[in-house]
Amino acid sequence: MDNGFYHSDCLYFRGDLPCKPHKENGYHCNNCQAYKKISKRILIIKLGAIGDVIRTTPLVGTYKSMFPDCKITWLTHTPAILPAGKIDEILKFDYASALYLENAEFDIAINLDKEKEASALLLKVKANEKYGYILKDNVSQPVNTLAHHKYHTGLFDDVSKANTLNYCQEIYAMCNLEYKGEPYQLDNHADKGYTWNQIDTSKKIVGLNTGCGDRWTTRLWPLQYFADLATQLLQKGYEVLLLGGEQEDARNKEIARLSGAKYLGFFPLPQFINLIDQCDLIVTQVTMGMHLTLGLQKKIVLMNNIFNPHEFDLFGKGRIVMPDKECVCFYRGQCKLGESCMKDLPVDKVLHTVEEVISI
Repeated sequence: MDNGFYHSDCLYFRGDLPCKPHKENGYHCNNCQAYKKISKRILIIKLGAIGDVIRTTPLVGTYKSMFPDCKITWLTHTPAILPAGKIDEILKFDYASALYLENAEFDIAINLDKEKEASALLLKVKANEKYGYILKDNVSQPVNTLAHHKYHTGLFDDVSKANTLNYCQEIYAMCNLEYKGEPYQLDNHADKGYTWNQIDTSKKIVGLNTGCGDRWTTRLWPLQYFADLATQLLQKGYEVLLLGGEQEDARNKEIARLSGAKYLGFFPLPQFINLIDQCDLIVTQVTMGMHLTLGLQKKIVLMNNIFNPHEFDLFGKGRIVMPDKECVCFYRGQCKLGESCMKDLPVDKVLHTVEEVISI
């Protein structure tokens, strides 16, 4: 009998269920050989878009290096995108999770979202150190001066255009940390047993991620350009895969018809990630596919027009290509000239960059 003794400060302790050391070895708290005292309790609130969640994950490796045996809790809209083996507690944003966090205590709590609900939650969370944004005057505002730079680049276009820091440098500065090129944390889901027998692995595999979502349609490269690029890559002996979700299904079918490139369909997120992992290089616009590619440490050719190119760290794995015509629609979803400058990004320019990067 344990006489009511337990280690609630242990990294493995659950409270509501038996812990892993007990299930595997039968340990009880009073004589547990696996006991690890939690060194820091850290909360990260990053709800937003999947791509932004992915490019926030370098913080996990940094905090694990700084504080061995820390317990990291992450709150998000998309738990499936996070590496479960590297984050101790992953929560989906809902009422139950918010209720729990409002009554929990942390050493460090971070909110990197400007959504009011995320900022309101950080305001209520009990923590010795807080970073990012909290709710003030019914809007999200910096909790301290460390967040001023990132906050201002989101408010004023001229400040954003002048910014020379990439996203990770900005969020690390918000957390009073120095970014040293730590990589994204992303599972490739190889353990799921996905098979891709249709892919010719004897060739270099180039994936074309052809969509860009609904919000920033000014960044969409023309369908015919993708078809022409695929045709020329096939002629040069590459295996070409068309990538995208349900929204890109009709588009990819048409590109496949025009070019002869392979389109295997659209898949649930873990399977889509694993498909990207089969490729040697991905051509993509600024979209979720870009972040997945970088998270898998694949080579990349990134097409960009409306965003500040300094925002993106390609980790030495690729190149950014931009239209020959200067873009005048900074952070605009619709082109104010009526026709996106992406039509001024030539196929030959992208093709040359693909061959340059894939040979590195």
